[in-house]
Amino acid sequence: MTLQELHEQVLTLPEDERWELINILMKSLRSKPVLTGKYKGIASSLVGIAKTDALAPTDEEVKSILETRLLQK
Repeated sequence: MTLQELHEQVLTLPEDERWELINILMKSLRSKPVLTGKYKGIASSLVGIAKTDALAPTDEEVKSILETRLLQK
């Protein structure tokens, strides 16, 4: 049976049976192991991109940097 044939047959089912089919499909998908490691999203590839050996600035240094930036505008 092709996906198109299945789709057509599903649409002929009563609503409660379609909901039951959805539940069956969801359970079947949950039982599959999640594939990790194959897909590496862009966000995870950016982790550590701005990492430096320098220490993070203190709160006072950040305030000073922000004040300087605001004065430049």
